[in-house]
Amino acid sequence: MKVSCSQENLNRGLGIVGRAVAQRATLPITNNVLLATDGPRLKLVATNLEMAISYWLDADVQEEGAITVPARLLTDFVNSLPNDQVEIGLPARGKTVGLRCARFEARITGVDAGDFPPIPKVEQGITTSVEVAALRQAISQVAFAAATEESRPVLTGVDAQFEGGLLTLAAADGFRLAVYKLPLASPVDSKTEVIIPARTLAELNRLTGDGEEAAEITVNSAKGQILFRLKDAELVSQLIQGSFPQYSQLIPQGYATRIIVDVAEFLRATKMASIFARDGSGIVRLLISPDEGQKARLIVSARSEEIGEDTGEIDGEVEGKEAKIAFNGKYLTDVLGVLREPKVALETTTPSSPGVIRPVGTDYVHVIMPMFVQW
Repeated sequence: MKVSCSQENLNRGLGIVGRAVAQRATLPITNNVLLATDGPRLKLVATNLEMAISYWLDADVQEEGAITVPARLLTDFVNSLPNDQVEIGLPARGKTVGLRCARFEARITGVDAGDFPPIPKVEQGITTSVEVAALRQAISQVAFAAATEESRPVLTGVDAQFEGGLLTLAAADGFRLAVYKLPLASPVDSKTEVIIPARTLAELNRLTGDGEEAAEITVNSAKGQILFRLKDAELVSQLIQGSFPQYSQLIPQGYATRIIVDVAEFLRATKMASIFARDGSGIVRLLISPDEGQKARLIVSARSEEIGEDTGEIDGEVEGKEAKIAFNGKYLTDVLGVLREPKVALETTTPSSPGVIRPVGTDYVHVIMPMFVQW
């Protein structure tokens, strides 16, 4: 193999596929990254056996070939090189890769590419595409609500329902539920529901570039695999087996009180209250005060017996009667921090019923279980 490419492109590619390198490898070769020529480009691949990322970069390919080398060693070395052309050489039937850039040179012992785990080819099942900007927003507003503990594996994933021209993503951890609906660029023939690991979607968000228009998605539920194809990258992931909870019945269908407030002001008030809530089980109290001779208000407060208390007021537009409800401050800041819309609605029924957050003008709903407090 004899290839030349820019240090900038190689460094970027290694950073992208490096996210899929195994951290605690039962199979040592999964600590390596695969370098292989593919036509006029250099292909980089890494896998942890649950997820695989492939990335293609422009290169001057003089001789074809393939080899795997330790990912961390190669990444650290390339990252330290000057911004110049990197020459990669591998003798025929050899296993030692030579790298040269400017006045720096290294030799790295690799492992035969034939020993690298094969990357699944997801070809059968349903295939569709979705606008990258919409997908990125959907992932950022849903994936964080997935559980991080492995006690219920299905909750560590994001439920994805493909039906007609609509994709519905949902995540829940037992205390909150996030549901986002976005249009598909090409409708699917049959309804398909799968559970995608939340980490897979988080890595997909890092892969997508601002200039990309669409991502192609292929789902093979029979084999438990999903493929995301982008302009210069592909991500293949195993799906989580099991049944996701029927979350639609957890979303309140009505409300007794609804207030619309500014997202930035709500987030600021919640962050300030959370400072005082640290020693108070993280409890942030919300009081919705309807218009009685003055403008309607949302009062955000927290108190600790040892530290003190904090109160903030936000003007808003209210429907219904006065309402009180308390939430874990972290859950509030998590959802408010990912919203892009300027206005958000908070809907409540009783202090012991779930509260609902809906950004004005979008098809996104976030349900948070309340905390029980003495008012």
